[in-house]
Amino acid sequence: MDISETQSGGATQAGDMGTRGSENNVRFMGFDVHGPVFQLSALIAIVSSALVLAMPDQAASVLLDLRNNIMSGFDWFFSLSVSLITVFIIALALSPLGKIRLGGNDARADFSYVSWICMLFSAGVGIGMTFYGAAEPLAYYTGWYGTPFNVAPNTPAAENLALGATLFNWGIGPWSVYALFGLGIAFLYLNKGLPMAPRSVLYPLIGDHAWGWVGHVVDILAILATVLGLATSLGLGAQQAASGLNYLFDFEAGLSTQIGFIIVIAGVTVLSVVRGLDRGIRVLSNFTMALAIILLAYILLVGPTGAIIKSYGDALMQYGEAYLPLSNFVGREDTTYFHGWTIFYWAWWISWSPFVGLFLARISKGRTVREFIFVTLLAPLAIATIWFSSFGTAAIYQAKNGLGSLSDGIGDVSLVLFQLFDILPVGAMASLFALMLLIVFFVTSSDSGALVIDGVAAGGKTDTPLMQRVFWACIISLLAVVLLVGGGSRALESLQAWTLIVALPFTFVLYSTAFSLVQTMCKELQNKPQ
Repeated sequence: MDISETQSGGATQAGDMGTRGSENNVRFMGFDVHGPVFQLSALIAIVSSALVLAMPDQAASVLLDLRNNIMSGFDWFFSLSVSLITVFIIALALSPLGKIRLGGNDARADFSYVSWICMLFSAGVGIGMTFYGAAEPLAYYTGWYGTPFNVAPNTPAAENLALGATLFNWGIGPWSVYALFGLGIAFLYLNKGLPMAPRSVLYPLIGDHAWGWVGHVVDILAILATVLGLATSLGLGAQQAASGLNYLFDFEAGLSTQIGFIIVIAGVTVLSVVRGLDRGIRVLSNFTMALAIILLAYILLVGPTGAIIKSYGDALMQYGEAYLPLSNFVGREDTTYFHGWTIFYWAWWISWSPFVGLFLARISKGRTVREFIFVTLLAPLAIATIWFSSFGTAAIYQAKNGLGSLSDGIGDVSLVLFQLFDILPVGAMASLFALMLLIVFFVTSSDSGALVIDGVAAGGKTDTPLMQRVFWACIISLLAVVLLVGGGSRALESLQAWTLIVALPFTFVLYSTAFSLVQTMCKELQNKPQ
């Protein structure tokens, strides 16, 4: 499908395609939403949640079995897909197509490098890295839930693989997935004038059918994956935060505390939404990264400083050495680790690619394709290396030397970070600081998620009414509360499984994105003034 040629500034010459996705919009009570997408997304989310609440045990059993069957039956597909996407996105950056600028030749970046990196990190993986920073390397060392290649736990071999395997799950693989979808949306929106919606990646391949039911289905999948994923993460995060308060201060970790946690996050999220992208998400993301740096400096200063500093280089070497063996899906015998960690992560990253990718597209105007890809891949890898090496090395050091609660390995994975701080100076203050960091990360994720969901539900519009974004921020929090009250952990796990199931069909959307990018970028480069 031939998309209209672009001018040097990136605007389309013939026809503004940006309104195509919103042709079916309906307006009521100050809302401006795409009729079929909004209605069906809401209906499926409500029905899914109702079924989970009505039959929590049955729903959990069915959905978890389906998730496990998909991840075991399609482990090769997920593994191969992430590897192919990684190779593709790096090749794209190194090719002549890498010099194309998002938004046209004259476009300038809306945000500084620092703010840009802070926002992409805060929206993408900040919560998970805070939660698993100490726990995941320690899990691989102690064999808490399998070890890479079935190496014996609590051995030098397990220690040598711990950081490398962690970086494999958090490094360029997942960020290649995010970069592919984000770049596809950014280029088609900024340079070709298509709507900022997942369906746009289909237009170069199927033409006007992208504005029909095929596109509706893709947009609905993206909304559901984001809404249910964020609600699940918020509900599980509330339980984990309550457990942390109980562990630290013997604070009641009941339902009221968990709901209070969600209400606080919802309130701050609404405030951030009202302030907008520049004065809300940007400012909060910068603040979050400042908090993370302070916590990182703390563990570096009071932990095993020499071992931590040495681990930075060691972690990258382990990552490089283990990358190809860990990417291999043929004849793997370490199925507990392979399915329970890597394939779980691959499915999770793919299911969240609409959320993170669309947000990346919103904040990346003015960057070249090469700049977009390398920063999106390398900045998170650098941050992950320092973060996991610092907290993971400190946790393994305590376990190896019989220090504190971690000498017994992992009991409750949600408490590892707090147990790490137990025997360190001002550990209680550090734990409170970590809780604050988790809360702010939740806020930035919810805020970014509300922005993305609102745009997709509005047919790809970026100038939607403020109340719509507030509405989605509240819906995510309300859904988390309802699930907690009605079904507890079983309900949350069910929707988490549902979110991961979405990854299978959405992988084909990622392949479509790759084909669309090559097709449209080649034409862009041919028409670019020399």
